[in-house]
Amino acid sequence: MRTTGPGRPPTVSPVTETTHTHPTPPAGAGRPRSPEFRLAADALAGLRQDLFHGAFAYRPLPRLGPGSRLVRGRSGRMREYAAWAPHGLVAFLGLVAMWLGMLRGDISGAPSLLCGLLALVPVLLTLVRPAGAFWLSLVASLINGVVGEDYWGGIWTPGTFFSHLVVLTVVAVRTRPRTAAWMWVLTGVYGSFAGSLLGRLDGRGEVAQMQLLSALVLLVVAVRQIRRQAAAEVTAQQTVTEHERSRRTLLEERTTIARELHDVVAHHMSVVAIQAEAAPYRVENPPPELEKAFVTIRENAVAALTELRRVLGVVRAEDYEAPDAPQPTLADLDALLANVREAGLDVTKAVTGAVRELPQGVELSAYRIVQEALSNTLRHAPGASARVEIGYVLGGLGLRVVNGPPPAPSLVKPSPGAGHGLTGMRERVGMLDGEMTTARTAEGGYEVTVFLPVPAPETEGGA
Repeated sequence: MRTTGPGRPPTVSPVTETTHTHPTPPAGAGRPRSPEFRLAADALAGLRQDLFHGAFAYRPLPRLGPGSRLVRGRSGRMREYAAWAPHGLVAFLGLVAMWLGMLRGDISGAPSLLCGLLALVPVLLTLVRPAGAFWLSLVASLINGVVGEDYWGGIWTPGTFFSHLVVLTVVAVRTRPRTAAWMWVLTGVYGSFAGSLLGRLDGRGEVAQMQLLSALVLLVVAVRQIRRQAAAEVTAQQTVTEHERSRRTLLEERTTIARELHDVVAHHMSVVAIQAEAAPYRVENPPPELEKAFVTIRENAVAALTELRRVLGVVRAEDYEAPDAPQPTLADLDALLANVREAGLDVTKAVTGAVRELPQGVELSAYRIVQEALSNTLRHAPGASARVEIGYVLGGLGLRVVNGPPPAPSLVKPSPGAGHGLTGMRERVGMLDGEMTTARTAEGGYEVTVFLPVPAPETEGGA
């Protein structure tokens, strides 16, 4: 009820009631299931998926790959035949089962041939339809028991007994361990059912023999599959770990290069800022537009220096300390070679071309490349001699570091390093749009060749 104004009767607004009906959940819905119920449901779902769903789907047994031990050690036509070795083995076992199926004293002629075929067909079917072969083996065993009286007095003839063991083994190899467990259980259920159906109550010992032998065979197959699966997972994890290690190494090298180049870039930007600030005082009565332009240049240079320091703070490690000395150049190469000689490496240096001053980034990268190459020589070829060649050419700088073979290769132990050497060199060369090749020499040593392009200096007054 609401009042629209003084003296006016109240206005009553109708209110409509809406009744919401909720559907009654079905009986048992929403009721928490016990762990035993969920376990049984999962088990039945696994049985349906493994042995019922697509049981007769076409799944041919693949040939052995080139990496298999049977194929790897052969060549030519024998290599091609070895790839079909599993198929030949299954066919041979099928023929053995057929021979045992026909080897019966109570029947002969067409019934004997039928019993042999009933033992052979399920084995051959494992090559193309493994789950269907298991069901066919059970049916073949039942038909074989109906054809004639078994001299064993049981529910399996010698042929079907051997055939079913082969089928269980092949299907277990081609599927998962859970499928092998289900086949073992269903074989026991079939043995009890067939014994009652055929009136072979004295065949309980044969059922026990089948269950015992099949359990041993399936256990061996399951353990083998679990080990292979575990080895495959370990290999996959090692591959992922190696990939992550390589990626981390690459990022670490790029971070190191960024830290080293910070001083070079900061020096150039500082020179720009100082020159822009001092330039107006070198010109008498400079125009206001020129003064304003130099002020803008200086402000931009200072802003760039500030942002560069922030970037360095991002890539700097927690334990990183800024170097007190300036970054090394090719002029410091002699000191590096002297230290390497003290470490036991016989190294020589050769310089060709007209020595000239190069950009600081090129000088620093060239120094680090030579340093890494010599470190690799000390690590991987101790006692070998090395030679460093530096060539100043018109379009850039050429580097070549080559070492001879170690005097005692058998005594060289694997390096515990993380493999930063070549990665760091390639990153430095790629940063400068250069080229790098690495290869073993004919004498058994190692060679690193690098070319760093350097643009020609601009001459005053234009080119």
